Parts: sequence; structure tokens; C-alpha cells
Amino acid sequence: MRRVILGIGNPLRRDDGVGVWVAERMRGTGWEVVAAGPSVENALGIVRRLAPDLLVIVDAAEIGLPPGSARRLPTAEAARMLGSTHALPLSFLLSTVRNRVGEIVLVGIQPGDRSLGEGLTPATQAGAEELVARLRAGDAEAIPPYTGPSG
Repeated sequence: MRRVILGIGNPLRRDDGVGVWVAERMRGTGWEVVAAGPSVENALGIVRRLAPDLLVIVDAAEIGLPPGSARRLPTAEAARMLGSTHALPLSFLLSTVRNRVGEIVLVGIQPGDRSLGEGLTPATQAGAEELVARLRAGDAEAIPPYTGPSG
């Protein structure tokens, strides 16, 4: 099974870079890693060429939960992911790879601080570390689904 993790976000805006942070920590784990940064549209050609069975996209997302909380989002909720503010809407970009990818899993992590600066806040880093552990264990299904701001 070919698995790709696509990390989205701007590492120069603190927790906005959480997707890239997660992707970088997945290197050497059997996953193909694409650290897109703020320009996800530039990475989709790579994703199309890889044609993965599973594509996990990780980005900061406004999901109304405590910082560091990670949730699986339905593709209809792609607008919650902050990658949609970097350039083109994420839902549009996903439509360009949908026919080359088996399953797409969106994972949003609630940021705590998106101000200028480098490094994740402690709460967001703790949530990101938990996500990395689940992905390394091959347990993406253990990521709780998004059910709204209360959970």
C-alpha cells in the first residue's frame, strides 16, 4: 500500500506550520512525505505522480477545540483547514487529485497561536506528537472524527 502524508502550513506563523511539522517527523517511516508548506497547489503534481492508495493531509484547522486537538474532517469540511487560506481553496485542489488517489483523509489540528514566529506552542506540539505516533502505528482510523466545535 502506497501511503503519502501531505503537510500544509506556514512554519513562520507558529502553529500554522503544524502540518509541515508532522510531515517532517514521518520521514523514514514507510510513508512518502510531501511537506508543501503554504503552497499546497505546488505539491499536488507530486501527489498525482505518486498516485497513493492513502493520502493523509495535515494542516492547522479552526475546529473550535483546545489547541493541539486533532480531528479527521470530512472532505466537505475542507474549508476549516487553514491551507484553504494559503492560496486556492483546498476543496478545489483536492478535486485535481481525486482520480489519482485511493482514499483521502483530512486531519485538522487546532492551532493556539498563528502569529509571526517559529516553533509550535506546547499544546499544539503535544497534539502533533500524538498524531505522529498514531500515523506511525498505521492507525489513522484512531484519529477522532470531527463532530462539531464541542467534540
